[in-house]
Amino acid sequence: MYKNAVVFPGQGSQSVGMLSDVISEYSIARETLAQADESLGYSLSDLILNGPAEKLNSTNHTQPALVAAEVAMWRALNGKISCDVMAGHSLGEYSALVCAGALDYSDALKLTRKRGELMQKAVPDGVGGMAAVLGLADELVEKICADYANDQVVQAANYNSPGQLVVAGNKEAVERVAVACKEAGAKRALILPVSGPFHSALMKPAALEFADFLAEFTINDPRIPVLQNASNKFETSADVIRANLVKQIDHPVRWTDAVIQLAQNGVEKIYEVGPGKVLTGLNKRINKELSYQAVHSVSAIESLSI
Repeated sequence: MYKNAVVFPGQGSQSVGMLSDVISEYSIARETLAQADESLGYSLSDLILNGPAEKLNSTNHTQPALVAAEVAMWRALNGKISCDVMAGHSLGEYSALVCAGALDYSDALKLTRKRGELMQKAVPDGVGGMAAVLGLADELVEKICADYANDQVVQAANYNSPGQLVVAGNKEAVERVAVACKEAGAKRALILPVSGPFHSALMKPAALEFADFLAEFTINDPRIPVLQNASNKFETSADVIRANLVKQIDHPVRWTDAVIQLAQNGVEKIYEVGPGKVLTGLNKRINKELSYQAVHSVSAIESLSI
């Protein structure tokens, strides 16, 4: 049984200047970003702090930038949070694996840059898309996807919280589903400004190529169990973690199930470590009984209630 969980957000949480107060205040955070610059061969730290946003939001930059920021935040905490289990939403899983001791930080930066490049190129611009559907039951959205696919791909990609599901697939199919969801009573069905149909079957080429790239890197058994997206299990085996990282690319992220799993295994408090508080908002909608804290600033670190 676990008591405290630490979770790390994924793409969408980034912004120019994210965690700038933490980076300014804590030398370990600055050193972490400097390590990223050295590992990647360009100034990721400058991109994080100064932008431009357009470049930061390009997925091959976004992914390592979030890992760098989240690991910097975790290191700045310096053991202030007692942690029994870790998890991450999609990309955030890499930060969890670094902080749990399964992945070398420099390796994680290189892996996520490659992951972003492969996901970007798997589907040509304009061919794929994603839409967020608010206010419908998951089962109804799944049925609408099946009914409106018309021999194209469209499927649930992110089960973010009850009544908030993201679909992904061929652009036209996603648009058909968005219209049908509105007609079925969805509060909103919003086409997202993303460059690809992430976590859908259209990402299979990226998953296959990433498996070959990942094979060159070492993964260790983590010191802390990591609840992985692809299995929704508390993983402690390096081999299983490796397989799940590949599977995650073209399979849905079941975040709702992850929070339910944490609660069912004794977790009482979930700390979100990294920029923003997107996951904390989702988590509260999934389970109102748990305690939540977003740690995304110097003041948040200073006011930590353990």
